[in-house]
Amino acid sequence: MAKKAKKAGDGGSSIIVNKKARHDYHLNETFEAGVSLAGWEVKSLRMGKVQITDSYVLLKDGEAWLIGVHITPLNTASTHVYAEPTRDRKLLLHKRELAKLFAVTQQKGHTCVAVKLYWKQHLVKCQIALATGKKEHDKRASSKEREWNIEKQRVMSSRR
Repeated sequence: MAKKAKKAGDGGSSIIVNKKARHDYHLNETFEAGVSLAGWEVKSLRMGKVQITDSYVLLKDGEAWLIGVHITPLNTASTHVYAEPTRDRKLLLHKRELAKLFAVTQQKGHTCVAVKLYWKQHLVKCQIALATGKKEHDKRASSKEREWNIEKQRVMSSRR
């Protein structure tokens, strides 16, 4: 029996999504980056013990670093390894992608944030996005629009 094909653009099974990034930023362009992890970190990710709410991407010396991700070590982790939960993790990107990220983040008001962590086959990938900050009135407008769409769906479903 043949395996079912996944939909194009499906990021595999999601580990965690940074909802705060969509609330605080206008996300312009997204990139897929590999994440350099230690063994205990992968085990913790499998258990879902990760938090990326206040994370961002720092570009220095031609490399991208994921800052602010908190991966809680498991109790069953090795006793001879010191598990630092908030260490900086290297992102694996192509040179062209790094150059584009560096050029855009040098402009005023632009930054790069981690949007989600997910599994792609047996590898951990991080979706990062070029973002511009939202003003307070933009945040109110997006929440109004979201509530209006929910209300529209309720009305449409009650008519059926």
